[in-house]
Amino acid sequence: MSHVQRRSRGFDRRDFLSLVAGGAMTMGLPARLALAAPVLRQQQKRCVVLWMAGGPSHLETLDPKEAVAGAVGSASIATAVPGIHLSENLPELAKVMDEVAIVRSLTSREGSHPRAQHLMQHGYLPMGGVKFPALGANVCDQLQAAAGALPGYVRIGGGRVYNGGAGMLGVEYAPLGVRDPSRPPDNTTAMVSGDRREQRLALLDLIQANFGAAEGADRVAERRQLVNAAEAMIQSPGMEAFDLAQESSAARQAYGEGRFAEGCLLARRLLEAGVTFVEVVQNGWDSHQDNHKQVAAQCAQVDRPASQLLRDLRERGMLDSTLVVWLGEFGRTPKINARGGRDHYPKAFSAWLAGCGVRGGQVIGATDEQGAQVIEQPVSPKDLHQTIYAALGIDADYENTSSTGRPIRLVDEGTPIEGLLG
Repeated sequence: MSHVQRRSRGFDRRDFLSLVAGGAMTMGLPARLALAAPVLRQQQKRCVVLWMAGGPSHLETLDPKEAVAGAVGSASIATAVPGIHLSENLPELAKVMDEVAIVRSLTSREGSHPRAQHLMQHGYLPMGGVKFPALGANVCDQLQAAAGALPGYVRIGGGRVYNGGAGMLGVEYAPLGVRDPSRPPDNTTAMVSGDRREQRLALLDLIQANFGAAEGADRVAERRQLVNAAEAMIQSPGMEAFDLAQESSAARQAYGEGRFAEGCLLARRLLEAGVTFVEVVQNGWDSHQDNHKQVAAQCAQVDRPASQLLRDLRERGMLDSTLVVWLGEFGRTPKINARGGRDHYPKAFSAWLAGCGVRGGQVIGATDEQGAQVIEQPVSPKDLHQTIYAALGIDADYENTSSTGRPIRLVDEGTPIEGLLG
């Protein structure tokens, strides 16, 4: 892990021995928050983030209001859990509500896409001189199990203002980007083979060595690490995980059509192959105009695949060890603007979580009748990050130390959401 000094707080040899002797899985939640990395990796916990880039309207998804500020909102429908209703735009999610916990009381002050996305992705606002690792990089660092030559962190899709990388952790924990889930990742098909490939790699190594001897030794070391990892991945049989053609037509039809559907199916395959953290990105939620039509169209693309992913994970016995999180950077204004849209609104928004100890079939928090103010159990982005780390058994007080010697905790504030984890 090269240039980053690392240390973990609050866990010593005695803790580890007592944990092994007593059995981690029989312990209560507080005792599981500081498990050592070897124990965590033995549990093979994983995480999928379904990232709704642009800020989905909570009013037409997870927190439906049938009449908001004089405008027609979203009709609600019953779910598999009596008393819990969702927007009519999410009929498939309603069927698996017993697996899902909805958080309707997320609240923040950040209403610009870059800052809000950075906060939701990293648990911190941007700060000059500090390259914060994204959630996926931190989770991968803490939990990465043996995935052969495959990377521990894969991002499927992306967006113009989307951000979230390895930061101070270095290239080892940077995400592999997959733009089109129906095809292998870009530049993973060898153009030459055998001796010719070896000659090219040897020449590259010579060029880099000469450059590193003069300047930029750290950059050369990271570049070599990337090239070696890429070469190992390309030659690995694990690349078959990226081939959706290996799935039956019935399995593919169950997820539906479109890039997001393919991305969710690919996410399941990657988890099965040992990848620790997968993000599937759906762009297009920035509904400044024609909000109702735009949100309905977005939901039609994500509802069925996300719900099928939960079913697949449950059927394969993976949901108890896989955390699935659906979220975006903020919500939308209760008031409809002159273009029939809703604008940025960080004061109140929603997310859902499932698996990995999440108590499904419940709603956390509430907003008022307008969906404008959180009136019950407010949840900050840092609280959400604390919850994710707690569900995965990661100590949120773990510190990375930057190259300048500054200790940076995974999350510096907040507490896990009360009542969400079993």
